[in-house]
Amino acid sequence: MNEYDSNRILDLTKKINYTHTDNLCEADCYILNTCHIREKATDKVYHDIGRVKKKFKNKPKPIVLIVGCVAQAEGNILLKKEKYIDAIIGPQSYHQINDTISKLEKKLNPINITEFDVIEKFDSLNILKNTDNRISSFLTIQEGCDKFCKFCVVPYTRGAEYSRSMEELVSEANQLVKNGAREINLLGQNVNAYNFKGKKLSDLIKEISKIKNLKRIRYTTSHPIDFSEDLIEVHQKCEKLMPLIHLPVQSGSNKILKAMNRKHTIEEYLEIVRKLIKVKPDIKFSSDFIIGYPGETYDDFKKTVKLMTKIRFINSFSFIFSARPGTPAFKLDKINEKDAKNRLLEFQQVGEDIKSNYRKKLINKTVNVLFENKMKSGNKYFGRDEHFNSVIVESNNDLTGKIKNVNIVKVNQNTLFGEVILNSSQTNYAA
Repeated sequence: MNEYDSNRILDLTKKINYTHTDNLCEADCYILNTCHIREKATDKVYHDIGRVKKKFKNKPKPIVLIVGCVAQAEGNILLKKEKYIDAIIGPQSYHQINDTISKLEKKLNPINITEFDVIEKFDSLNILKNTDNRISSFLTIQEGCDKFCKFCVVPYTRGAEYSRSMEELVSEANQLVKNGAREINLLGQNVNAYNFKGKKLSDLIKEISKIKNLKRIRYTTSHPIDFSEDLIEVHQKCEKLMPLIHLPVQSGSNKILKAMNRKHTIEEYLEIVRKLIKVKPDIKFSSDFIIGYPGETYDDFKKTVKLMTKIRFINSFSFIFSARPGTPAFKLDKINEKDAKNRLLEFQQVGEDIKSNYRKKLINKTVNVLFENKMKSGNKYFGRDEHFNSVIVESNNDLTGKIKNVNIVKVNQNTLFGEVILNSSQTNYAA
């Protein structure tokens, strides 16, 4: 979502004659878009500001803006702690970025804009053409969260759940496809909580699947309690919907799930998985896990390991509990740090073994790959298969934007390497 927001910020600033540069030393304005999910992200803000200060030590200072969730959560703290920052803009206020930059060009005092105004934000963006022209593009359909998991800062930084209208989303999806997108990933803090005037995520998927040159649809991130029967059914009926679901579970222990206020049980989670496999046998899953949540015993932890081995997630993202200021879990007693680190290492090894075994089984198999871009080295092309695995091939032909059958010949922990199958039934989906 931050990547989507950053692209839209670039679209906005073009209106006041700013253009993107990859060279920091050339920048007249430096915008750092931030996340506040884990503590290290906040630390990185100060690290990056230090990097900018060093680069501009003997040059005129650029305008420096901190935007996103760290800005929302710690705006005044940031302004007091780091005088180099000129403005703080929350994630629901970045449509005001041009006015803010214009004021700062006039050397006005530091500015803090962190009110929740998601409706005005999207009203402003809807009249601005989305210029993202990547083969695989993001589209934010929903923001905010009403779940209030005790560890999570999102409700306090992104606000209540808000769904954009079907009309504006279909319009933006069409624009992205005109720009060259062949895959759209629908985004939301709780993407399957999407609900606009009774229209749900399944309705939106069916609607955008009608776009002729759109070949693939994905969505992330889902919450188990919003995984409705109609969404399960659309996985069976919509061929453009890819067979990978990122469905965070966080823990394999019902005791810990209750302590987290997750509002679902492991049994309910497994039932969702069972139903999805029934309607789409080739479907795969990825998930998020918090290790060492306050109150977690080794028995609770082993239940999480058991869940991992039962479902065999092809990707897992696991972290030691990070207490976020302002959340109910912040003041809870943490478990022993050494125990938490040991559990994380044990869990991640299980996850890596599962992932490695899964990838080895793909050798000599054929996968369907949408190629996104040519790599910098040689005639190599990067793409992703239907299960979002990274695939690299060599080709003398331009594969960008094309879907090809690829025979996998080698794998490592993060990438599949293959050869394009020639003379097979293939379709050129390039613009």
